[in-house]
Amino acid sequence: MNANLFARLEASIRDTGKTAIVVPQGPTYTYGDLVALSGRLANVLVERGVKPGDRVTVQVEKSVTALALYLATLRAGAIFLPLNSAYTLAEVEYFVGDAEPALIVCDPSKHSGMVSIASKVGAVVETLDPAGNGSLADAANGVDAAFDTVQRGADDLAAILYTSGTTGRSKGAMLSHGNLTSNALSLIDVWRFTEDDVLIHALPIYHTHGLFVATNVTLFSGASMVFLSKFDADQILDLMATSTVLMGVPTFYVRLLQSTRLAEASLAMRLFISGSAPLLAETHVDWNQRTGHAILERYGMTETNMNTSNPYDGERVPGTVGLPLPGVSVQITDPDTAAVLERNQIGMIEVKGPNVFKGYWRMPEKTAAELRADGFFITGDLGKIDERGYVHILGRGKDLVITGGFNVYPKEVEEEIDAVAGVVESAVIGLPHKDFGEGVTAVVVRALGSSVDEAAILGAIGDRLAKFKLPKKVLFVNELPRNTMGKVQKNVLREQFKELYSPQQTAKVTAHG
Repeated sequence: MNANLFARLEASIRDTGKTAIVVPQGPTYTYGDLVALSGRLANVLVERGVKPGDRVTVQVEKSVTALALYLATLRAGAIFLPLNSAYTLAEVEYFVGDAEPALIVCDPSKHSGMVSIASKVGAVVETLDPAGNGSLADAANGVDAAFDTVQRGADDLAAILYTSGTTGRSKGAMLSHGNLTSNALSLIDVWRFTEDDVLIHALPIYHTHGLFVATNVTLFSGASMVFLSKFDADQILDLMATSTVLMGVPTFYVRLLQSTRLAEASLAMRLFISGSAPLLAETHVDWNQRTGHAILERYGMTETNMNTSNPYDGERVPGTVGLPLPGVSVQITDPDTAAVLERNQIGMIEVKGPNVFKGYWRMPEKTAAELRADGFFITGDLGKIDERGYVHILGRGKDLVITGGFNVYPKEVEEEIDAVAGVVESAVIGLPHKDFGEGVTAVVVRALGSSVDEAAILGAIGDRLAKFKLPKKVLFVNELPRNTMGKVQKNVLREQFKELYSPQQTAKVTAHG
C-alpha cells in the first residue's frame, strides 16, 4: 500500500464532484478539480527537475493554487517546505541555504532577489501571486492532469517546517507521511468531522494549524472549506449561517466577541476550535455566555502536530488543553533528572506517538537532545496533568523564572493578575536582577478606561501567591507583542525591558520618586 499522504487522501474520496473548496467571490473547486490541479502541478515539478526526496520551498500568499502545490509536492514524492510570507529575502536566504531545495516558488515581486539566492544552491525559481497566477500556474495550464502518485513509505518525509527560532537559529522539523496521516485521521475521529461539515478556513497555510490541521482534516473527511485570504470578522460572521466549524487562534475569538451579531450568527455552527496560542479563560467564559458554545482548545506544535484536545463530548475545561489524543502518550518529567512526575506536579511536558516528527533537518545533536531513545519528545513546554488527566500548559521552559533560587511558573502568576478587575491580560517574565538572579516582572494590558495600577494589582494578588512569586515591578503597555499565530513574544519583552533592574534604571526611578 502506498503510504503517500496524497494516495491515502485520494483513496478516501467518494465523490469527485463533491465541493472541496469555495472561494468567496471566486471559483468553487470540487475534489476532482483539486486532484486534477495537483496532477498538473506535479507534472510541472517533475519537468523542473524535482525528484523524490527533493525539497520544494514555497513563500507565497494564500491561494487555492498554493494549497494544490502542497498536494502536488506530496504526489511527486518531494518534501514541502512552506515559509512565512512576511520573511524578508535576507531571512529566506538562511532557509534556502540550509534546506538546499531543488525548486523555489515565490511571489513575483521577489523573483529577482530569489533568483540570486537560488543560484547559490542550484534551485529553479517559479512565481505564484495571491490570485494563484504566475509562471508556475502558466506552466501548469494545458499540462496533463494525470499523474501517478509516487510511492512513499510512512517514514518518508512529507514536509519540513522551520520553528520560529526565538533563540538560536531556526530548526527544520522533519514530518513524515505517517506523522501527518495519522494525526489527520485521529482528529477527524475526535472532532467528529464528516462530509457534511463546512470549515471556515481563515488561517495562513505556511503553518501547522492552517496547512495540516485545517486542510488535512477537511480533505480526509470529505468535508468542504470556505477559503479566506485572511481573517475578517464581518465576513466570518456572514459565513457562519452556512458553515459548521471554525478553526482559529485566540485573537479570532476576541475580535468576534466585539460584534453584537455573534449570538445570532453562531446558531448554525457545530464547533469552534482554538489553538496556536493559549486562550484566556475569560475569553472561554465570555464566548460560552454569548453563544452557548464552549470553545474546544487543543495543544500542538510544529514538531508533533496535535497532541491533546479537550473532548467533543464531555467537559471542555478553560485553561487546559484537554486529554491526550488516541495513540498519543503525554508525561511530565523533572527537567533536571528526567524522572516521571506524579499528577499535579509541574515539570516538562513530553509526548510520544505516531504524530511525533523524525528529528531536525541536518541537526543530529539537537535531535538527540530533544528526542529520547524511548520515543518521547521533550517539548520545551512546562505543565502538569491533573487528577482527571487534563493537560495544563504553564509556559515555555525558557520562560521559567528562577528568582532567589525558587522556580516561578509564569502562567500561575498571569492567571492571578488576569483575574484582577481592569486587567485585560498579562505576561510574566524574568529580568536580570543583581540580588535575585531574575526579578519576576509583570507586563500588563489595562482594560479601556481602567486606572488599575501596580499597587492595586499587587494588593489583589498578595494573599494568593507566595511572596517570591510576586512581581518586583508591574509595567503597563497598550498591547503585548505577538507573532503571526498570536503567541505572546516574551523574548521581545525580555529584550525591551532587560535594563529594568540595572543600577542606572533603579537610580532613575528613585530620582523621580
